[in-house]
Amino acid sequence: MPAIRERALQSGVQDLGDAELVSLLLGTGTTGSSVEHVALALLEAAGGIEGIARLGPHAFAVHPGVGPVKAARLAAALELGQRVLIRSLAERRQLIDSFEAAADWARPRLAALDHEEVWLLCLDGRSGLKASVRVAQGGLHGCALTARDVLAPAVKNGAAAILLIHNHPSGDPEPSPDDVEMTKHVAKCAELIGIPLLDHVVVARQGARSVLDARADA
Repeated sequence: MPAIRERALQSGVQDLGDAELVSLLLGTGTTGSSVEHVALALLEAAGGIEGIARLGPHAFAVHPGVGPVKAARLAAALELGQRVLIRSLAERRQLIDSFEAAADWARPRLAALDHEEVWLLCLDGRSGLKASVRVAQGGLHGCALTARDVLAPAVKNGAAAILLIHNHPSGDPEPSPDDVEMTKHVAKCAELIGIPLLDHVVVARQGARSVLDARADA
C-alpha cells in the first residue's frame, strides 16, 4: 500500500490500475488479506469498476474487507467522478442537435444504471437544452409511461421540441417493440399540440440506438 501511495504522489493517479485505485480508497485490508487482495476480489465480484458503480454502496459493503465506511468512501469517489464528467459535458455542450449529442448527454447519467429511467429533454427553437426531466422510473424490465407524463412537463417548460431518452439495464440498446409503439403514440400526441418529438434515444452499456431509426428499419 505505501508503494501505491508513493507512485500516486510521484507519477499521478492516472498511471495506477483499477485495483490500485480501489486499494487507495479502501486504505486497509483485513486479517489475512492485504488491501490489494481485497480490491482485486471486489473488482472481480462486481465485474469491474462499472459493476461497482452499478451496485452501489449497500451491495458491496457486505464484501469481505469492505464494510460500510469503506463502501461509502468508494461511492463518494465514484460520484465525484460522475459529477465532474456530467458538469464538464454540460459546460462544453449546450446544444442537443443530433442523435450523437443526445447520446452524449445520456451515457454518463443512464448507461450504467441497474433500473430503467425515462428522461425528457426540452429544447428551445435552436436546439438548446432548456430542461431535463425524469418522467418515469422502473425496474430491470421497464417502466410505465403515458403521453401525458411526457407532454405535461414539455408544456410547463415551454419546449419548442422534445427528445425522449431511456436506458436498457440489460446492456443491449436495441429498441423493443414496446419502445417503438410508445414512441409512435407520444409522437402523434406531441404533434397534435405542436411540440415535435425529434427522437427517442435508447442508451445501454453496449451503445446507443435511435428508436426513430428502428421504426424506419421495421
